[in-house]
Amino acid sequence: MGTQFRFDPLASSRTGEDPEFDLLLTGSVFFDIIFTGMEGLPMPGTEVWADGMGSCPGGVANQAIAASRLGLHTTLAAAFGDDGYGAFNRSILQGQEHVDLSHSRTFEQWHSPVTVSLSVNRDRSMVTHGHPSPLSASELLQDPPRCRAAVVDVGRTVEPWAIAARANGTRLFGHVGWDPSGAWSSDALDTLEHFHAFLPNDVEAMAYTRTQDPWAALYALADRVPVAVVTIGQQGAIAVDSITGEEEWVPALPVNAYDPTGAGDCFGAAFVTGDLAGWPLADRLAFANLCASLSVQEVGGSLAAPGWGDIADWWRRMSAGRDGVRKQWLRRYAFLEHIVTDVPPEAVRRATATIATQSDA
Repeated sequence: MGTQFRFDPLASSRTGEDPEFDLLLTGSVFFDIIFTGMEGLPMPGTEVWADGMGSCPGGVANQAIAASRLGLHTTLAAAFGDDGYGAFNRSILQGQEHVDLSHSRTFEQWHSPVTVSLSVNRDRSMVTHGHPSPLSASELLQDPPRCRAAVVDVGRTVEPWAIAARANGTRLFGHVGWDPSGAWSSDALDTLEHFHAFLPNDVEAMAYTRTQDPWAALYALADRVPVAVVTIGQQGAIAVDSITGEEEWVPALPVNAYDPTGAGDCFGAAFVTGDLAGWPLADRLAFANLCASLSVQEVGGSLAAPGWGDIADWWRRMSAGRDGVRKQWLRRYAFLEHIVTDVPPEAVRRATATIATQSDA
């Protein structure tokens, strides 16, 4: 990426009494190898060639890099192996992407998790090898740093580090993953009382709330958490902010999706950015949709996370068009105009080869 200017969207609101970090993340960092442009998955005993590939830190690193590129001061607590995968992931996260790793640890003779992602027909399949982290997040974060926000897994219990962080003024943003058991226990929703916001997708939201449509799921969640957001794929996102009384639906931008890997992480990082900046709910959703749509147009994962340079480029392309569709998007994203005016040409842009020294992505 070279020497680039790191635009700070929160600069005007920062004071000397602010926490050291804007966002705290925990989780597993994977070494991701992403193959794209495949016509289909290989059948047993066959070989399939991919048109493109890229390598990058994955897992929680997707959101850490997405947030850092958007200007959030981001710290990550994670385990790293002492192998080549772990060393490379650390060097990219800390050296290139400016993610703080002071709360992470490297463990001897622990194999870094590795994932191979196969992108076929706008969807992906993955093969992963890994071992449990030697330490839990709460063991890594016995004394959590002061942060404006943290992204936390929503489950039947809230980890001690997250409770301690919340008590210290940190806003907790909840997310969930796929439940392979199929139980989708509604007990997990009882812990939302500790959270500022919850951002599941429509399948997850309906499964946990036992509802039949995303809007019903959203309203059920809005009774439990101040800010409820449900993403609905190509239809965009819906949300209720009970603090401000806002309720919004913002459609997704119509784009040709190349690879969906990491799009949800970009959405989450962008929504947190808008929330910390104090933007109206519709603008938070629109910005999150934009960042996710920019990410799916490139090879996936942290490779594709947009920076403010990419966002400013998009705004200028829209401004240069004369058709009605572009004018509509300019109206919807008018809140960005005064922001991108301050974004210099050398602002951070997505990486073309985040991990690999050479990449066909």
